[in-house]
Amino acid sequence: MHILISNSSKEPIYNQIKDQIKQLVLSGELKEGDVLPSMRQLAKDLHISVITTKRAYEELEKEGFIFSVIGKGSFVSEQNNEMILERKRIAIEEQLIAAIQNSKEIGVGLGELKELLTMLYKGDL
Repeated sequence: MHILISNSSKEPIYNQIKDQIKQLVLSGELKEGDVLPSMRQLAKDLHISVITTKRAYEELEKEGFIFSVIGKGSFVSEQNNEMILERKRIAIEEQLIAAIQNSKEIGVGLGELKELLTMLYKGDL
């Protein structure tokens, strides 16, 4: 499992870890039952506090992506395919909202935005 941390990001480090692990689960790179690194090991590998990795794992557990067994570690939870699709749709909506906000800030109109989205979707760029 490869996690990249950006110290220059406005996103908290625990959130960066959480989001990247979620993406690995959603993409199928991490599968049901896969063992995650221990909180201590991940903290050591990333040169961050164990408290930060603990927070990321707690958030992932709350969202149903992982489960922990005391003395055994943390594991990828079984994923409901409908839930995965819904989470992906939500992620797409969030990214589109950000794109729309950025477009409005620089004066890109709806027509131009649609054209750009169509080109990107078809791979014409």
